[in-house]
Amino acid sequence: MRRDLRLTDNRALQSAIEHASSTDRVAVAFVFDQNILERLEDKADRRVAFLHRELEAIQEKLQSFGGQLWIGYGDPERVWENWMEAWKAQGIDLKSVHVGRDYEPYAQQRDRAMAGFFAGHDVAFKGVKDSVILEKNEVTKDDGKPYTVFTPYSRKWRKTLTASDYAEAPSLALAKAAAWLKVPNPPMISLASMGFEACPDLDELVPPRSISSDVLDAYGAKRDYPAVPGTSRLSLHLRFGTIGIRQALRAGLEHSEKWTTELIWRDFYQMIIYHFPHSVDGSFRPAYDAIPWDNNEAHFEAWCAGKTGYPLVDAGMRELNATGFMHNRVRMVVASFLCKHLLTDWRWGERYFAAKLFDFDLASNVGGWQWASGSGCDAAPYFRVFNPTSQLEKFDKDLHYVRKWVPEYGTSAYPEPIVEHKSARQRAIDTYQSVLKPSA
Repeated sequence: MRRDLRLTDNRALQSAIEHASSTDRVAVAFVFDQNILERLEDKADRRVAFLHRELEAIQEKLQSFGGQLWIGYGDPERVWENWMEAWKAQGIDLKSVHVGRDYEPYAQQRDRAMAGFFAGHDVAFKGVKDSVILEKNEVTKDDGKPYTVFTPYSRKWRKTLTASDYAEAPSLALAKAAAWLKVPNPPMISLASMGFEACPDLDELVPPRSISSDVLDAYGAKRDYPAVPGTSRLSLHLRFGTIGIRQALRAGLEHSEKWTTELIWRDFYQMIIYHFPHSVDGSFRPAYDAIPWDNNEAHFEAWCAGKTGYPLVDAGMRELNATGFMHNRVRMVVASFLCKHLLTDWRWGERYFAAKLFDFDLASNVGGWQWASGSGCDAAPYFRVFNPTSQLEKFDKDLHYVRKWVPEYGTSAYPEPIVEHKSARQRAIDTYQSVLKPSA
């Protein structure tokens, strides 16, 4: 398991069981990758606590029908070496490892290394499509090149889609009848042993994993208003695979064209990061890397703390800091504000979101930030600058969202705007134009 923390509709689990002969035995494994975890500064990181809790639930479920979950911590290659040595000592040979594919650059690099490692031990390493609907070269231009603009991609995506792409994998039924490995597996790794702490407010922060048909039916009309429950709040579960993307798409096709389009955006960004891995750290459009950012650290700190003097921006940042979530409309506003009004490098904001977002997904996060800054593959024009005041009037005119997160708004305790909209907007346009042609 990697990005597929569920037993239902799990194609990697299905693949393993279906490849097993009558004498083979199956086990489920998860590796807490030390190379990733060591980069996390917050040792009370909600995502690690959530992963740990979900694995405990999976372990319990597997044990209820005779299955086993092996959990390791460390460098993936070293973890697998240790497991294979332990199995070998008991006369057990590993034949194949089945995983859902991951399209991020580090994951691709890791999988290439693991493929070589397993090949050296005569172990098959099989990847399956599980975390996206359509992958790699399944949606390309007529010349076979990947799309870099969303609208034509989405049209081709819809034409390419077949019912088999979102059919449910019978993994749970197969698992209940599978022949499972019957040797003592290592005990559940504790958060403390990995250097992390429990998250006391985890229960109240994790949204339901059910898909509300009422929310989807009204999604197109309500999705932009942060004070109303107009979004699915499923991004966390889609990120870690605690629900499957195929289940989500089936609901979208039945209830909401707009929500389905958002799922296509998710596929699109996954494929952009797969085909263009340079976009993780560099602008998709290289010319934008020449922008002379102001990068005022005091302004950036005010933005991080939700003290810019622009209430919609501040409400969004405070919601993020407190909960790990931020409404999508507000994400666009705060990202535009940082890049345009404050003329701060989009990578500063992307990395802050990466540290704070409960539902952090590299492809969507990078894609969204580059969209806001104008540097992405399918970006807002650089001369379009969100007006945070008009966005507030349009999407939270009664201030329900702002009052929740910025209770001092309207009092002397609330700061004055750190920049003036009109002059900041013009500064952004002039700065962008200094290195870009008007048609860029």
